[in-house]
Amino acid sequence: MVLAAHPRVAAQGRIGPQGRLIRGRGCRRNQGGAPLSAMTGAIRPHRYADMPRIADLGLALTRFFTPASAATRRDERAQALLLALLDRSVRDVRLGLEIDGRRFTIGAGSGEPLATLRLRDAGVCTRVLAAGNLGLGEAYMDGAVQMVHGELHEFLAALLRGRIEQALAADPRLAVRAAWLRLQTRSRSKADNVRRHYDVGDELFECFLDSAMTYSCGYMREPGDSLEQLQINKFERICDKLELRPGDRLLDIGCGFGGLLIHAARHHGVRGVGITNSRRHCARGQENVARAGLAAAVEIREGDYSRLSERFDRVVSVGMMEHVPRREFGRYFAAIARVLAPGGRGLVHTIGCNGPRNLHDPFIQKYIFPGSCQPRLSEISAGLEREKLAVVDVENIVRHYGHTILRWLERFRERRHTLDPRRHDERVCRMFEYYFHCGIAASFASDSAVYQVIFTRDPAAALRLHRV
Repeated sequence: MVLAAHPRVAAQGRIGPQGRLIRGRGCRRNQGGAPLSAMTGAIRPHRYADMPRIADLGLALTRFFTPASAATRRDERAQALLLALLDRSVRDVRLGLEIDGRRFTIGAGSGEPLATLRLRDAGVCTRVLAAGNLGLGEAYMDGAVQMVHGELHEFLAALLRGRIEQALAADPRLAVRAAWLRLQTRSRSKADNVRRHYDVGDELFECFLDSAMTYSCGYMREPGDSLEQLQINKFERICDKLELRPGDRLLDIGCGFGGLLIHAARHHGVRGVGITNSRRHCARGQENVARAGLAAAVEIREGDYSRLSERFDRVVSVGMMEHVPRREFGRYFAAIARVLAPGGRGLVHTIGCNGPRNLHDPFIQKYIFPGSCQPRLSEISAGLEREKLAVVDVENIVRHYGHTILRWLERFRERRHTLDPRRHDERVCRMFEYYFHCGIAASFASDSAVYQVIFTRDPAAALRLHRV
């Protein structure tokens, strides 16, 4: 089989011996010396490419005399555009793509491709250009995208580092072509027209979370830390930041299954109250507290955090703020201020945005956390300032989130065979896998953040001189 050139490549040159592209004017080579089309990226040589070129001629004649459908022509244009865009964006590594049996190498790096993705056909390119990460994620869920080698999060991280939108903005011709393709497919690219909800149940989360079912970023102290240890490290570090004392009353807003409260009561002697709006979380959290023998020290309640009126020495909220609608940020911080005792201290731990704009990812919004947001640090500090709560310390631990999600992915791969396929089919499993890969890539290569912000009611309070 001869590896045929894409029509755009053929316009730039012809296939010579060993499948090498003989250049015409206006073409360039990448740093590794391999021929590279300005429009489509390099074509990897194929060992059979020096066979007689009758097949090339036959393919060209077939294409000439067989009218392509409008959808086929659109998909071919999308493929050429996507390859051009990726090749222009990826600067530090090389990546591989296989589309309809044809192999392409993109990027200005050197050596073999870091990771190679197989697309079922050029129609996947149209889906990606039309809907971005949502299009790629849904294609992955459908099985139209498969990994040939490497990890998907490595591929995605390289794209994130390449800042594709900037490359698109820098070339008006590419931008116009991309806009035209999106207009042609706009009926398929609405990310917010349907919100599909998967009632996955606890058994799926048990497949990848730690024994305390902690669904938030852990903290890595040693490279070999297990998932359990990552979460214990996080719990202990939060307790240390809050400077918990025996007998302190600790409120956990959005307490999940009570893991942090159980740790704080067991190791620091606090009396804790957890508030959640989930009946299921409340029931299981109460079971966990009873099983730990801490029913006298920890109480899990179902209810609205904004209606609390008691006073607490310490207030913590982990993984909660990103699920609070932006219009309710004021109510969120007002509730914290109302219950925090004089001289009290609090900590907010939230996924955030480390940039001037908060661009919601359409895949995450549709399938994972509908309605979620990633607050900017300025929004957090403004909310605290309005309530006269003084910021003591800020830390961004987003790299630790990458390691946490990597542990989730590893555990999910080990245990997914235990899931009931009637309840958790292949598409649901691949949805979660894609979510994990996105989270890992974003933690290492995007402007995402995981903020831990410590604040106090009393700006004149004695503070230790060194950070935790």
